Amino acid sequence: QVQLEQSGGGLVQAGGSLRLSCAASGRSFSNYAMGWFRQYPGQEREFVGGISRGGTVTDYADSVKGRFTVSRDGDKNTASLQMNSLKPEDTAVYFCAADQSQFAPRSQYAYDYWGQGTQVTVSS
Repeated sequence: QVQLEQSGGGLVQAGGSLRLSCAASGRSFSNYAMGWFRQYPGQEREFVGGISRGGTVTDYADSVKGRFTVSRDGDKNTASLQMNSLKPEDTAVYFCAADQSQFAPRSQYAYDYWGQGTQVTVSS
């Protein structure tokens, strides 16, 4: 099993930046692709971005491309989501997730392990 613990998030003005972190413990972090999702009230989780097991391939939703960056640090067993140029519509609960696929799936249903979620609020 993998346990994921999230940190970061909070309140920021539009145009600002936030960084979310996801610390993994348990089985080897390098065996998992990492995904980031967000969830609006009453909706399913939507894919934001992901990074492959080796960290060489990233994927982003069109809505965040060019503004968000996913990275991972194998030495620290941590994945991160750097969010720049934030917009009010980025306000949501954000989750990290781990899956044993080579590349990060875009479907939430593919993931085996999830972080606890963290609120991101962007004020206009």
